[in-house]
Amino acid sequence: MEITLFTNLLGAFGLGAASGLNPWIPLLGLGLAQRLGVVELSSSFDWLGATPTLLVLVALFVLDLIGDKVAVVDSVLHAVGVVIAPASGAVVFAAQENLLSNTHPVLAGGVGLVLGGTVHAARSVLRPAVTATTGGVGNPVISAAEDVVSTVLTVLAVVVPVLAFLTLVGLVAWAVVVLRRWRARRLRDRQARAGAARGPGGFTGASDGSPSTPAPGPPEWP
Repeated sequence: MEITLFTNLLGAFGLGAASGLNPWIPLLGLGLAQRLGVVELSSSFDWLGATPTLLVLVALFVLDLIGDKVAVVDSVLHAVGVVIAPASGAVVFAAQENLLSNTHPVLAGGVGLVLGGTVHAARSVLRPAVTATTGGVGNPVISAAEDVVSTVLTVLAVVVPVLAFLTLVGLVAWAVVVLRRWRARRLRDRQARAGAARGPGGFTGASDGSPSTPAPGPPEWP
């Protein structure tokens, strides 16, 4: 029982994180796994494997898959994802058999909600950086990579939960490194622009060719 609970918990973390990248993939994957008898969900979430639910999830997944590759539509989807991603994380986290029976439903759903929302927020922070550096050209590539990672996390969470959790830890470490490097680069660029505007010796030059004047210093007090 303890081992099953532990593996289900690790799988729930993987599914919750996958929801932050693409909210429909883990829901669809978990529903298909339940339908095929690969996993056993809590009785409160049997509807995930129902045919109408699966058809709706497939349609939403296709719409998201296409729309997230379009420059304007992806911004709308990200705004909607602020609500959808945490909700998806709450569902897939709380749906795990044994996890819900050993944990208060509100607590299980709350953890999934926070996890899905956090990953989606991190995704929203990284995406503008890609847009700024590539002029929007790299957005479809990043979107496709997010879909692939979400799919991999979902499959691993169902088949090998421990590996899904380790993959999640690695992705978090990678995201932290990328974000820190991006922030350091922005800081260096700002300092370089400030230095170029100030000129040598602390002088600021005018663009119209007028003589340079010293940069204003601190006021002198009597």
